[in-house]
Amino acid sequence: MKAINILKNILLGAVACMAATACDDSFLDRSPSAGLNNADYWKAEADLKAYTNGIYNYVGQKYNYAPYFSGNATTSYSKSNSFFCFEAASDNLASTDANLKTWADLGAGKEGIDASKCFYGHWNWEILYQCNYFLANYNRATGVAQARRDWYAGEAYFWRAWFYFDKVKEYGRVPLVTAPLDVDSKVLFSRQDSREKVMAQVLSDIDSAAICLPTREEWIAANGANKDRLNKYTAYTLKARICLYEGTWRKYHKDDNLDDANATADVDTWLTAAADAAQKVMDSGKYRVYNTGNPASDYRALFTNTNLSDNANPEVILPRLYVDDNTNGGHSFSANLYGGTQLYASPTQDFVEDFLWSDGQPTALTTLPHDDANVEDIFKNRDARLSQTIMNPTADNAKAMFDISAPEKSFPRLDGMGTPRSLTGYYYIKNFNPAEKSKQGASEITDFPILRYAEVLLSYAEAKAELNTLTQEDLDKSINLLRDRAGVAHLDITNVPVDPKYTGTGIDPLLVEIRRERRIELSFESTRYDDLMRWKQGNRLTKQVLGMRVVPSDFEAGGRYEKAKVKFYQDPVTGRSYIDAYAGNELKNRTFDENKNYLHPIGTGTIATSLDNLLQTPGWSL
Repeated sequence: MKAINILKNILLGAVACMAATACDDSFLDRSPSAGLNNADYWKAEADLKAYTNGIYNYVGQKYNYAPYFSGNATTSYSKSNSFFCFEAASDNLASTDANLKTWADLGAGKEGIDASKCFYGHWNWEILYQCNYFLANYNRATGVAQARRDWYAGEAYFWRAWFYFDKVKEYGRVPLVTAPLDVDSKVLFSRQDSREKVMAQVLSDIDSAAICLPTREEWIAANGANKDRLNKYTAYTLKARICLYEGTWRKYHKDDNLDDANATADVDTWLTAAADAAQKVMDSGKYRVYNTGNPASDYRALFTNTNLSDNANPEVILPRLYVDDNTNGGHSFSANLYGGTQLYASPTQDFVEDFLWSDGQPTALTTLPHDDANVEDIFKNRDARLSQTIMNPTADNAKAMFDISAPEKSFPRLDGMGTPRSLTGYYYIKNFNPAEKSKQGASEITDFPILRYAEVLLSYAEAKAELNTLTQEDLDKSINLLRDRAGVAHLDITNVPVDPKYTGTGIDPLLVEIRRERRIELSFESTRYDDLMRWKQGNRLTKQVLGMRVVPSDFEAGGRYEKAKVKFYQDPVTGRSYIDAYAGNELKNRTFDENKNYLHPIGTGTIATSLDNLLQTPGWSL
């Protein structure tokens, strides 16, 4: 009975959401204009549009679906419901902020099966109900041409594909439900279906989305402004992500006991599908790398833009739009980021080290002059994305960003030196918009690119490399376009650098460079943790988390950091010292269990609710 009551509440909540008052076509104000029990519903195209508007609205507003749109509209650029969550679990970001504790604990191997330690509480199914209900009813609108009905069905297929993809990433096996549920249904609390079966449905759904969805131009011709509506190439972009993930998961986890044995089959089929989907977007000619010829600013311009609607930027395939219209349609990211102590957003030394030099070589191999004894020097002759992701203290606008009048070398500010201070000595700025940070409340309107063309190019290159079919021509139309924007020498397939940092990992040098490019280009876009999981590189999370290199004498009386209260780690090989980011914190003790930590546990409360029908994720019940 307890399970039935919970399911009833889920269904009633979903219906209430879908029956809200309609507004317009933005992610922030999409909901149907009529009750779902209205006998006159499912008659006109407006009904189909109103219902799918509700799905957009639900996805865009709910923090439970942060993988989609960076969280709730009023907090989505905040600490607790944003891309920072996923970065805090990865090796890109160090954080001791309470809002990110669940995620930082996840990265440190401290996840558990009780409610207080279980990963983000993701055993929720509201979006699935909405998609299934629509797909079971949309063809009742017989007065609408089938092709137009299919447009909206394509949206429901898209969201269902992403929903189940997200669930499989988390749990491996989940109950597969493709029909509407009622309060007597026990399906969501029944034994899970195999990963193989669920992913076959995901592939079918995203293929259906790509077939049914119109192009952006077709939608505009029929309905006017497109804003952030899904289109055919949005579906192909998501398909490339899905297939790349599944193909590499099956390749690198083939010997695990995490999923069903047959889930390791068809690696090349999935990887080929990823490359083909990316190729369709590339061949469409509808998107391109945003490059005005200014390496110093072009990359960051993608993330400080307040108008990504209607394809305003040729690289953005699916934007998350914000509006300041007194409806809490904005956010407060920039104000939050540097409005306090700033200890929650500190990039790591490991991340910074992965940026190449302008000659296309890693630090250990470059012949360009370089020195990291002072933080200012690490930006010279470097991949231009570094100074657009992390603040260069010597930049003309560095101090102005924080409205601080300070002498030269006043940054970085470490613990004990005032604010805004950094846990690692590095300041994140990629999405930071100084022009917006003084706004009050949730009124900042800097948009966020959820899916962009750069990811398509990276997915294409990686899939081809994994298939051993990558050519120089492939590199020149993918990764080297991104390097052109960043002012970095091209990747030459006949002369790939062998970075000593990765020589002991068993990863082919070409694949190292492709993965490096993905880490840098897509940093702080909620991809790094997933990438480590699918590559079976969870052991990277056990490495000691360090900050910038420091010279101990700088912390003595009269030194640059004499007031700082930090501890150092001295590299036993080089003798160099680095900030020990988690010194004195439980996050310093890091573990990763190869037998279970690649997937997440189902909370004990959920298991109990299912009347013990659900199986715990392999490894977690031990």
